[in-house]
Amino acid sequence: MAIYAIGDVQGCFDELLKLLKVIEFDPKKDQVWLAGDLVNRGPKSAEVIRFAMAHPDSVKVVLGNHDLHLIANAVGVNDYHHRMDTMESVLDADDCDVLITWLRHQPLFYHDKTLGFSMVHAGLPPKWSIKKCRKRAKEVEKVLQGEHWQDFFKNMYGNKPDKWSKELIGWDRLRYITNCFTRLRYCHDDGRLALKFKGEPKDKPSGELPWFEMPDRKTKADCIVFGHWSTLGIGQYGNVFSLDSGAVWGDKLTAVRIDKKKYKWFEIDADPAGLPHAKNK
Repeated sequence: MAIYAIGDVQGCFDELLKLLKVIEFDPKKDQVWLAGDLVNRGPKSAEVIRFAMAHPDSVKVVLGNHDLHLIANAVGVNDYHHRMDTMESVLDADDCDVLITWLRHQPLFYHDKTLGFSMVHAGLPPKWSIKKCRKRAKEVEKVLQGEHWQDFFKNMYGNKPDKWSKELIGWDRLRYITNCFTRLRYCHDDGRLALKFKGEPKDKPSGELPWFEMPDRKTKADCIVFGHWSTLGIGQYGNVFSLDSGAVWGDKLTAVRIDKKKYKWFEIDADPAGLPHAKNK
């Protein structure tokens, strides 16, 4: 059995199939982990979801910000619609309700105790252990899968609160948790979330650090794969693996095999001709 973690697919289904062929993925014995943002900006979001749905035992996913953004649009919360959004393959599909229902039942955080690896789309705040991450993720997942799940998306957007407190309640608490798992790149020196800057670490504002470089991070000894950060690109930072290589921008789609300590990387070139926003960062 081989286990591969793959960065943001974002509707680039043809590229996903090419990468699976390169790694010789066998769904009968292997696993692929998709690190969030299965959808949007690329042309075939519905096909990516259907592929994951068809392989429940061999494809593990976490939700990313674009996945949540798609669900928000599906329930009519489209005040934050972006000119580069390409969600029609899902929203106009005959099985749209099925696709959305499946998507909102996926986790925000995935942990494989036997393998000793965790997966998140964006990042983890420094004060949370893996145990706390699992617990916090389930708070949001319970709402997403509950009777009044539509209300979540009316209250999801926003950068505040940026500081964790056990006393946080209601939508503020859920928004903070969601922003960590699906949007985080940098933290302020004091641990507050810094959600505005999206660029490379060399250009970061003073007083901000990549979340995985926070000196007091409680998950420093834990192995974690994440996506979300195409300007960072791929790489290994201690026990942390960055996987977003910008496939949707016409760059590459990347996988890393994580079930062996000698980690092996794989990549394929995206086809800019089939991607509406290639090189349009």
